[in-house]
Amino acid sequence: MPTAPAGPAPATRTEPARSATPAGVAAMLGSGLSNQIGAATGSLAFPVLGPVGVVAVRQYVAAAVLLAVGRPALRSFTWAQWRPVILLGLVFGTMNLSLYTAIDRVGLGLGVTLEFLGPLAIALAATRRRVDAFCAVVAAAGVVTLMRPQPSTDYVGMGFGLLGAVCWAAYILLNRTVGSRIPGAQGTAAAALLSALTFLPIGLYVVLHHPPTAASLGYAVAAGVLASAVPYLVDLFTLRHVPAAAFGLFMSVNPVLAALVGWIGLGQGLGWIEGAAIGAVVGANVLSLATSGPRTAA
Repeated sequence: MPTAPAGPAPATRTEPARSATPAGVAAMLGSGLSNQIGAATGSLAFPVLGPVGVVAVRQYVAAAVLLAVGRPALRSFTWAQWRPVILLGLVFGTMNLSLYTAIDRVGLGLGVTLEFLGPLAIALAATRRRVDAFCAVVAAAGVVTLMRPQPSTDYVGMGFGLLGAVCWAAYILLNRTVGSRIPGAQGTAAAALLSALTFLPIGLYVVLHHPPTAASLGYAVAAGVLASAVPYLVDLFTLRHVPAAAFGLFMSVNPVLAALVGWIGLGQGLGWIEGAAIGAVVGANVLSLATSGPRTAA
């Protein structure tokens, strides 16, 4: 799952030439691993809570952490500020639910790869370079390969993965709007609160009809901590020590990390064709970012 940015800089500027420090690289790797291990851990609760129940618990944990960090002054928000916050809250829950449903049906590696198409599409749509057009073709080829017809193809699961991609793209755009209208992480915290409140009836239904075991509840809470709390707090540190371009480039390894965690932790093996297709999607983003010029902060 994507983590919440601290908000855009107040003015457009060219990013200073600086490289990622060893501490910054270690933090990014730790954040990515925590995110994917959290997703894998949450999937262990699916047999009892289902994806919906796990996402509900994750939303509660995320809201608790973001409210503690962002401390939003809700009463001071204007309607112009509330509008994107409400949309972001809806996207927040839908994004996580679609991803966890995809993971339940098609596995961690494929689910995360399909969701990763959201930020990749945003990045490629922002430029008109030939190399970006080439990257878009490569990424599209990778997706077509992953979704090729097979006897075991789960198109519903893949559809949820693509819905997650749309939500992640909307999440990025809405976060930019929220960050420009509300200082700090207050807007994202408010959106997380709204999302958690939306999932309260769902959580109550799950508890009444599918009473959680101690183990399943522990897995769901761990998913909220590992996939929401830890990445968010680590990324706050990382973005102070790592250029935004390097940070975006490192996001490309998330589908690879997801495939590795799914294989080692959940026994979800991938064939060489699927591995090559995931590599094509990741490679398209790496090539696009690596060949781009200096970044500007919005």
